[in-house]
Amino acid sequence: MSPIAESLFNRRRFLNHLGILGIASSLSMGDLAFASDISGRVGSVSPSTAAPAIRNRAPLAASAFSLLPLGSIQPHGWLLNQLEIQAKGLTGHLDETWADVGPNSGWLGGTGESWERGPYYLDGLVPLAYLLDDARLKTKAQRYIDWVLEHQAADGMIGPVSNNDWWPRFVMLKVLTQYAELTNDPRVVPVMDKYFRYQLQELPKRPLIDWGKFRWQDAVLSVIWLYNRTGSAYLLDLARMLHQQGFDWEGQYADFKYTKRITAQYIKLGEGEGLKDLALSTHGVNNGQAIKTGPVWSLVSGSKTDRAAVLQMISELNKYHGLPNGMFSCDEHLAGLDPSQGSELCTVVEYMFSLEQSLAILGDPVLGDMLERLAFNALPGTLTDDMWAHQYNQEPNQVECSLHQKPWTTDGPESNLFGLEPNFGCCTANYHQGWPKFANSLFMLSGAGDDTSQDGLVAAVYAPCEVHTILRGIPVHVVEETEYPFRETVHFTITPAAPLNFPLQLRIPAWAAGTTILVNGEHALKPEAGSFARIERTWKPGDRVTITFPMSPRVSRWFNNSVAVERGPLVFSYGIGESWVKLRDRGMTADWQVFPTTQWNYALSIQIDKLDKSIVVSESAVIEGPFTARNVPVQLKVKARKLTEWRAEDGAANVLPISPVISDQPEETITLIPYAAAKLRITAFPHCGN
Repeated sequence: MSPIAESLFNRRRFLNHLGILGIASSLSMGDLAFASDISGRVGSVSPSTAAPAIRNRAPLAASAFSLLPLGSIQPHGWLLNQLEIQAKGLTGHLDETWADVGPNSGWLGGTGESWERGPYYLDGLVPLAYLLDDARLKTKAQRYIDWVLEHQAADGMIGPVSNNDWWPRFVMLKVLTQYAELTNDPRVVPVMDKYFRYQLQELPKRPLIDWGKFRWQDAVLSVIWLYNRTGSAYLLDLARMLHQQGFDWEGQYADFKYTKRITAQYIKLGEGEGLKDLALSTHGVNNGQAIKTGPVWSLVSGSKTDRAAVLQMISELNKYHGLPNGMFSCDEHLAGLDPSQGSELCTVVEYMFSLEQSLAILGDPVLGDMLERLAFNALPGTLTDDMWAHQYNQEPNQVECSLHQKPWTTDGPESNLFGLEPNFGCCTANYHQGWPKFANSLFMLSGAGDDTSQDGLVAAVYAPCEVHTILRGIPVHVVEETEYPFRETVHFTITPAAPLNFPLQLRIPAWAAGTTILVNGEHALKPEAGSFARIERTWKPGDRVTITFPMSPRVSRWFNNSVAVERGPLVFSYGIGESWVKLRDRGMTADWQVFPTTQWNYALSIQIDKLDKSIVVSESAVIEGPFTARNVPVQLKVKARKLTEWRAEDGAANVLPISPVISDQPEETITLIPYAAAKLRITAFPHCGN
């Protein structure tokens, strides 16, 4: 039997599951626990089964796409390898070496850390454990889940009694929604329902403050998740109350005032005002989470203005704080356009999550482009190759990782060390969600409402995987074979259980002019860059779709008219020689400084209007660890000249000279490698005028 045939769904099991969902949808809340118990006995989502996507209930607005239920997508190839490295690294062992999520955690009933770190850790550990079907990781996560579900207070509160802050509950609720989709555990919905009823009663007396006030949109996501499963009207009242008490992010970006580097003096950090609105509204992670605010709230409001807010926010951040790796500067407050400024790792993964949610709600392909830029550059670029250590801040122009105060706006001297918890431990707990949630966002479902006749599949972002889903009651299996983003070709094999007419939408990146699409070897259409190409036909088992994205090198313009070199979704950097010096052991891992061993102060000497003659592309096999310097699958050869007046000070590259520049140094050929492979790097280059 072929692998495709072996992967087809067990239809009887699927129909049983559909029957249970139908029963559950007709029950009252009082009967829901019983229905959930029946569902729980069906078993968790596995490669041989798939649950239908759950759409927004009226009066919620429809989303352009729907995220598939967790468990529908299985990673393969290099993406699976990244997840396996993560499981073998710090994610898979953090509770064994870091007390904040260890056996004395407040989220296990202990007297240890009882705020955000336990929920943060689970927000990545749970999806990773189930993507890999890893019994060891599932057991680790289950201890926390069981404690939360079994120790709900009589009034409905969840979590440690020593800390009643609303904010960490927002994260734990996200964890519970993921866990429920993956396992059908009958305890989750009643616990969430009781908690939200309690919160609705308490918020008028104990309103949102500081972190919860600025991250209210994350709570609304979980409220909507539960509403779509129960239809309880009070949940929409709760969503409106969270919105009313939450910070007005859309208002901030409608008249964006934070156009310069934010300093500690500006936000009065030394005067104890770190939790005041000014500091929190310019805080990087808060802004990364806030990017999804408009789309999320539009589901309740139905407002086109709310739906459009995400692009306004991104535009302002890019204009005043944008960096070549796809991030905006935030170390840890907004820090301007200089590529020697950093971005916090928490912000990277939260920005990715915001883009994943916003892409599903809006269906705008530009959000997929941005998501890939972060996932293929900024995310792996701030982790060690074995994922046993990470940075708090990364810089596109990162010439040293050492104990210096410069260039950080409000952070400390450990900020770009690689280690267990450099500068602050939030990223140690939170970064684990990056790769798993990206993997769970590769495919989405199109169509809206109860009419399933328009349902179809959407290839939202690209990486090797397979997906099992249900379209119009028919199981559909799709295998995606690709070495993208390192190669330009993506193959899909589409196998419905029976011939089935449905649309397949393929995201065509804005950089991919000239993309070709073949169906069973024949040209299907000429897609437009920056759009979703739609192919609607009756699909038969074994149909093949091939996309070829032209990946010619290109340049983009940045701070002081500098240039960055890109190819496909990858950003390229000059990899500076690295000397890793252990600063201290940290349990099962260590903290490291990284010092340069080669010169780095190059200006590119390329003809921007003749890049095909100025940049030579060289490819090698895509093997394990493709984001590492030892296994670089693609590199670029370019001409450059040293710029002797451009130097470093206190471990940071000085401000880029304004291009074009003149250099009297001889022309050399240098090699650029993918951004993430170079832990010391130059990404934004001066450009020679001679």
